[in-house]
Amino acid sequence: MGMLDTTRSAGEAEHHEEGPVARAIEGQTAKLPSDAFLWAAFGAMGVAAFFQMRRQNHISLFVGQWAAPLLIMGLYNKLVKVGGSDRFS
Repeated sequence: MGMLDTTRSAGEAEHHEEGPVARAIEGQTAKLPSDAFLWAAFGAMGVAAFFQMRRQNHISLFVGQWAAPLLIMGLYNKLVKVGGSDRFS
């Protein structure tokens, strides 16, 4: 089989089942609104700016690094809602 499988039609999707842990995580994260992660990331940036103004650089950098993981978790949350494993069951 080559690098690109072109034998499937456009409507055929490969069926893949998630394990019980992934299904449990998806079930819990789907309950959260997607913008909660966005607001949490903005909050982390605001708290980091506050600590930066107070010249507490180590705490500022620590809290400021939370923004990217929060945004990634929000992206995961959105993907689970749109096309999670529950669409097959």
